Amino acid sequence: MIRPEEVYKIGRIGKPHGVKGEVNLMFSDDAFDRTEAEYLILNVDGILVPFFMEEYRFRSDETALVKFCDIDTQEQARELVNCEVYFPRHLAMQDDDDLTWAAIIGFHIIDDNNQQTIGTVTDVDETTENVLFVVATEQGDEVLIPASEELVHDVDYEERTIRMEVPDGILEL
Repeated sequence: MIRPEEVYKIGRIGKPHGVKGEVNLMFSDDAFDRTEAEYLILNVDGILVPFFMEEYRFRSDETALVKFCDIDTQEQARELVNCEVYFPRHLAMQDDDDLTWAAIIGFHIIDDNNQQTIGTVTDVDETTENVLFVVATEQGDEVLIPASEELVHDVDYEERTIRMEVPDGILEL
C-alpha cells in the first residue's frame, strides 16, 4: 500500500483526449520526465494507485497527453478525470540537483539557532520575488519563512528535514 508521505502531488487528470484512452495531465512538476519514471500515482476514490505509462507527450509547459497501460477507451479514461496525480518521493530524491519545491512539501523545518522543530512545510509560495515556505506549526498556526539558500544549512531527504537559520522575529509575525 502506498502511504501519503511517500508521494507528493504534481497535478490532476483533465479530460480524455481522443478515443484510445489518452488523458490530459495538468502538472506543476515534470518530475516524471526528468527521472524517466515508468508510473504515476493517482488518487482513485481515496486510494493511491500506481498507473504505468505507455507513453506521454508534452502539449505545453504545464500539460501533457498521457496513455496509461490498460486504459484503452475513452470511457475508461473518463473514469480518471479529476483524479489527483502524485509522484513517488524516492524517485524524485534520486536527483538532488533537480529537486523541485513540490518535493519538499511535508518536510519538517528545524531552526539551527535553537534546534527546535518549527513545523511542517505545507506549501511553497513562489508568487513573490522571495520564495517562502508555508509552514504549519505544532500549535496550529501558519508561518511564512524565507526559502533563501543562505538560510538553509542542510536538507536531509531520508529524515525529511530542512535545517535552517530562522530569522529572529519571523515566527512572531
